[in-house]
Amino acid sequence: QFQLVESGGGLVQPGGSVRLSCAASGFTLDYYTIGWFRQAPGQERGRVACISESDGRTYYTDSVTGRFTISRDNAKKTVYLQMNSLKAEDTAVYYCAAVPRSNCHNSRHYYEYEFWGQGTQVTVSS
Repeated sequence: QFQLVESGGGLVQPGGSVRLSCAASGFTLDYYTIGWFRQAPGQERGRVACISESDGRTYYTDSVTGRFTISRDNAKKTVYLQMNSLKAEDTAVYYCAAVPRSNCHNSRHYYEYEFWGQGTQVTVSS
């Protein structure tokens, strides 16, 4: 059974950091492009970071560039999202998602991803 499980969310103060993890079970991550998405109440789910399966290239939406870093450890079947200098507007449910045989350029929208985790809440507040 293919499954993605996120962890690492919680309450963090503005300016703080948190690292999210996305662990895969039932399949290997080697052949999957992985995206991190977030969804705040009343907003559409949008991609914030992505790492391609073929060449490991990364992508970030403008609002997180320079603050977030996506990385993958295929041996551990885990993708990470390091989030620094957090702001209140980063508050959302964060999801990881996987799509096979693609890359970040070709798979930009949430409906293009096949497998999803259950999400983890990140709240940035003092």
